[in-house]
Amino acid sequence: MRCPYCSAEDTRVINSRPSDEGAAIRRRRECVACSRRFTTYERAQFEALLVRKRSGRLEAFNPDKLLDKLRIACNKRPVSEKQLREFAYSFEDETGTPEIASEEIGRRVLQFLQDTDSVSYIRFLSVYGDFESVGRFIEEIKQLEDKGEAKGESKG
Repeated sequence: MRCPYCSAEDTRVINSRPSDEGAAIRRRRECVACSRRFTTYERAQFEALLVRKRSGRLEAFNPDKLLDKLRIACNKRPVSEKQLREFAYSFEDETGTPEIASEEIGRRVLQFLQDTDSVSYIRFLSVYGDFESVGRFIEEIKQLEDKGEAKGESKG
């Protein structure tokens, strides 16, 4: 590590300990050339999750962008802000790969909404679903309605 005072390359670690509740390592160093001491912090650096769009273009995953879309779908519905935030911010942790297809994000969002609130699911699906016809969209709603009846939910 280069000394911040004299720019010498040779430094030695005097003390090392966990910091920031274990998220970092604090190191006290001493420059061999000028004998001055300084502190460094070592943290894990995560690579940003990339989203592969249908066009093939890559874009950095933005959980706030997803959260905005979820808020629109769940507006005035019994879905808490906490649920939406936890879901939107879980993508980077749960994906396990540096890249995800936008279609996969859509599938996960639809599964989350289907499990959480069927009206929000339909709202999201109506905007982001890839339907060739109104009939196909109505089929999807009927399938959801049939699943709801099987679970014991009332029609409303």
